[in-house]
Formats: sequence, C-alpha cells, structure tokens
Amino acid sequence: MNKSYDAIIIGTGQSGPFLAIRLAKAGRKVAIIERGLFGGTCINTGCIPTKTLVASAELAHVARRAAEFGVLTGGEVTVDMKKVKARKDEIQRPSQEGAEKRLREQPNCEVYKGHARFESGHVVAVGEDRLTSEQIFINVGGRASIPPIPGLDQVPYWTNSSMMGVDFLPEHLIIIGGSYIGLEFGQMYRRFGSKVTILQREAHLIPREDEDISDAIREIVEREGITVRLNATCITVEKRGDKVIAGLDCTADPAPVTGTHVLVAAGRRPNTADLGLDKTGVAQDKRGNIIVDDELRTNVPGIWALGDCNGRGGFTHTSYNDYEIVAANLLDNDPRKVSDRITAYNLYIDPPLGRAGMTEAEVRKSGRKALIGKYLMSSVGRAIEKSETQGFMKVLVDAESKLILGAAVLGVGGDEVIHSLLDVMYAKVPYTVVSRAMHIHPTVSELVPTMLQDLKPLT
Repeated sequence: MNKSYDAIIIGTGQSGPFLAIRLAKAGRKVAIIERGLFGGTCINTGCIPTKTLVASAELAHVARRAAEFGVLTGGEVTVDMKKVKARKDEIQRPSQEGAEKRLREQPNCEVYKGHARFESGHVVAVGEDRLTSEQIFINVGGRASIPPIPGLDQVPYWTNSSMMGVDFLPEHLIIIGGSYIGLEFGQMYRRFGSKVTILQREAHLIPREDEDISDAIREIVEREGITVRLNATCITVEKRGDKVIAGLDCTADPAPVTGTHVLVAAGRRPNTADLGLDKTGVAQDKRGNIIVDDELRTNVPGIWALGDCNGRGGFTHTSYNDYEIVAANLLDNDPRKVSDRITAYNLYIDPPLGRAGMTEAEVRKSGRKALIGKYLMSSVGRAIEKSETQGFMKVLVDAESKLILGAAVLGVGGDEVIHSLLDVMYAKVPYTVVSRAMHIHPTVSELVPTMLQDLKPLT
C-alpha cells in the first residue's frame, strides 16, 4: 500500500515520539515507525532500568555498612536477584507501554511496526507498505559495539541490553571496557555480591576525563573490591568448562583472568547499517553516524537525524534536546542550534560524577589563560556527615572573561550539584555570581562558592 504523509519518523527513542506528537498536534499527518521496543535505549535498556538496578545495589551497599551508623541489621545482607530484576521490570514496563500507547492514541499520527528501509530520499518501505514524505526524521538510536576480540565469538557474552534479562548473580563477572557502562555495571554487580574484574584498553578508566578524575574513580571502585586491569590492549577469551579465561598478553601484568561470565561494554555504534541510506545519498562518518549540521539536517534536503545515530551527544538529554531544536526551527520560528548547548553528563557510580563544559585537558590544549579551583569532598560537611568523603570538585574559569569553562563534581550529590554551575554557564555570567551567592547549609552545593573564592592560575 502506498501512503503519503507530511512527516515520517523512523524510530521511537527519546526524540522521535515527542517530535511526532508535536507535529501531529500542529496538524501534520505523521507516520512513525518502530521495529523493536517503543521508547528506545533509555526506557528499555538504559537510564530507567539501569538506574533502578543501581538503586537496589546502593541499598545493599548501605545495608552492609549499617553498623557504621549504629544500625544493626541482624544478620548477613543478601540479594535476591530475581526480586531485583522483577522490581526493575515493574518500574520499566509502564514507561515502555506508555510510550506506545501515547503514539497510538495521538490523532494525525499513524504507527507502523516493522523494519524501515529507504527506497529513495522521500520513500520508506515498511513491509508491504510504501510511505512517502517530503520530511523524514531518523531517530534509530544505537547499540553495543562488539570489538574483534579473538575467541569472543565462541564465548557467550552479555551487552548492556542482554544484561536486562539477568536474574541471577554471576560468580565472577569479567567486564571488557572501563568507561561509563562498564563502571556502572561493575560497581552494581560487585555490590550485589559478584566478583568483578574490569579490563580497560587505555591507560586510564574513562579516558575522555582528566587523569585526576579517572584515578579517583579507579580508587573508588577498587576500594569496593573491584579488580581493574589497565593497558589491556590484546584481550583474548576462551571457554573452559564452566569458566571463561581472558588472556591479557600485552599488559604489564600478563596473568590471565578466570571468570564465569563476560559483559562487553566497549562503546556504542549507531543503528544505521540496515536503513538503506545508500539509496538516499545521506552522508555518514566512518563509524556510521549520520552527519548533520547545526540544525540537525543531513546533506539531503528534507532528511534530519536526531539522537544517538547522529553522533552529536549519545545521551537521553541530548536526544531530547535534538527534538527541541528541530521543533523550534520548524514550528516556532525560534532559531536554535546544536552548538548552543554545553556538554554535560553524569556517571552514575556511587559517588556519582557530574560533568559540564570543558575538561582541564581541553582548557590546557586551547592555550587560553585560565583559573582553576579544587575542593576535596573530605572537607565538605555534608559528605562527612554521610560518611561519603570520596572524590572532589573542580572548576575551570577563563582568566579574562571570568566565565566558567568547565566543571566536574565527583562525590556525593555530584549528579545534582553540577547543575548549579551548568546553569550559570548557560547564563554566560561571570563566576562571581556564584562565588558571592549565599548557599544553604548543610549541603554539598554550599562549598561551590567557597571553591570559586580560591581560584589559582592554571599552570
């Protein structure tokens, strides 16, 4: 069947459904296509389910430490993984079902279930249907990237997606990859009770961060009993009975690791390989990301790319912001650009890391004159009261304009505290607005002005 629409949206991640509903409410006839689970990564295998698991793991950790606070639990703390998974599913399921329900109930919006493939720049095939539109929006997200590790094709392994089905406690979880996904799952399963070893190719965990942050995070996870093996550039795996052997011949410590299960957390790649983009002329980079301009338009008129598949963020909040940018430009006569937004994200280990703007390394590379401030969480009253004194806060300021260039808060509440600096960065006002502010005691945020009152030249 051939059908014509004002707009076609491929994928139902964080930006697609919001754009579909907004266009439909504006009177446009919209088709939205989904081949898998509605809601994308965040709802199904990312933010919602993983942070639900993180919450269960954190509670287990706190319960084991209860005696430090004078609270007696009356025995050994154990974790029922079937109940942990059931809670995760119960919290996640309404979001997934609600995402589909809202789209199906939206007037002017028709939902297609199936695999979308381009037949040209204006025609998309879904099964026997041929959909035509002058405006097509790609929101197909991404998935786990599987590196070419010798033996991996012979060993059962998990990714962040398949981990969502686990309802038992692995005896020894080997995690390949020491960045955000690997660290969150590593700490989570260590707190559930597994032995955990993280294998990282680089010389530091989460190499996009400054070395002092990476080193502090390594100290945090090792303090909980996680083994970290760095410079693991030549990993091999093999199955021996009910064990998995990870060989690390190229590391300073060549001893192999014997575990029971493997999680591959070695990055993400976009779901663009089977869209038929070759029929459209849409440009992609070497990783498969769709190349877009500052308003998220591709090089082909009438085609946009939003969310993880465009390589311009890779987070739920950047995907939603992509929707806001496209909607503002198309419907509101309100010019908005990707370059207007400030890099910001969190790492949800415990304590968490909140990040905004430039890293110290990026500031140094820029060659600009800058000021730096740093404050240890061990000097923050709120952290001391909670016995959570690991980590530190750091801020970078332009020495001439006095604008905040970047900040990191690794410590209790860091995932929320970072916004007190991020908002000031968006306002483009000097750091003195914060350094002279009166914050509430006792909080972690109250020490942000104190940190800014003791800036020193970045040398």
